[in-house]
Amino acid sequence: MEATRKQEYSTEGALYVAFELGQRQWKLGCSVGVGQAPRERTIDAGDLVALGQELQRAQAKLGVAAGSPILSCYEAGLDGFWLHRYLTAQGITNVVVDSASIAVDRRAKRAKTDRLDVHKLVTMLIRYYHGEAHVWRVVHVPSVAAEDQRHLHRQLLSVKRDEQRHRNRIYGVLASQGVQLKIGADFLERVAEARQWDGAPLPEGLQARVRREYQGLQFVQAQREALQATRTQYIATAATEEMQQVRQLLSLRGIGENSAWLLVMEFFGWRAFRNRRELGALAGLTPTPYQSGDSHHEQGISKAGNRHVRRMMVEIAWCWLRFQPDSALTQWYRERYGNGPKRMHRIGVVALARKLLIALWRFLEEGEVPSGAQLKPVS
Repeated sequence: MEATRKQEYSTEGALYVAFELGQRQWKLGCSVGVGQAPRERTIDAGDLVALGQELQRAQAKLGVAAGSPILSCYEAGLDGFWLHRYLTAQGITNVVVDSASIAVDRRAKRAKTDRLDVHKLVTMLIRYYHGEAHVWRVVHVPSVAAEDQRHLHRQLLSVKRDEQRHRNRIYGVLASQGVQLKIGADFLERVAEARQWDGAPLPEGLQARVRREYQGLQFVQAQREALQATRTQYIATAATEEMQQVRQLLSLRGIGENSAWLLVMEFFGWRAFRNRRELGALAGLTPTPYQSGDSHHEQGISKAGNRHVRRMMVEIAWCWLRFQPDSALTQWYRERYGNGPKRMHRIGVVALARKLLIALWRFLEEGEVPSGAQLKPVS
């Protein structure tokens, strides 16, 4: 996205447009430079005809010549990237901004309205195109195909969470009556036969609730199995570059379908990383130092990147210690953290996760097998 900002055109005479997107209405702020109050207009959400008309009126009102560049921005959120693609198709240079990177006053409670938000976005957009590259963080917009590939594993993660919620609710309801039952094929029969502390059967309302929760559990289990079968079929048959990367990761002991698929679809399949620091930062696994005068300490990892990849890499790190005991990374972990308390073990696993992510990136890009790692045959 930095390359977009450095395109060879003059921003002199350009129209700067900021969007504050809502579910019912969009607020537009238009300006031609620093020191001018933005021209504000409100349109219905998703009304592209009204959007085009307002941009033309803003050009005429603010004295921007027809054909001059239009530079726009909006915060990443519910609307995703479809608006960015539409604006780009119309010849408008747009950036999608990470809302968490926008600085706010931390002194006390701050006023927050759509009007103030759009004013701030216009000001920061002007600063961005006048050379302040670090005024915010710009989101890297995936292609339509890359974005579409995320749906399978993200739905699978959601279904697994729903499955665990159903289980927890069933266990909680039964535990409130002092009953503990494992969920299995004959679960409902055992619920009907269960007795309370005084030998009385479970209340009918409670049994009805358990039956409904169990039906919901069976439904999401069927969804999970169907999604997993679809994913396995893709890995076995698809000839795309992404599936080749998935199969390559699966050749390493300690890497399963869940982790290989997620890493490729979220990161390696569509992102071009320039160096290991960028890779670690985008996963939120980089350290955050704090230094002020003589005070200096680490605040832990930044957690500013992709949360799906960060969580998965911590899981992979634990599996790596078990299934790759002879690898150089495992030996490094044991020498540095193996003899410490449990807290140091958890800290060390996060450090191992970052090193392992870099090693997996090099394995895909250059074919460099992590030192000492064992491979497995992939069917």
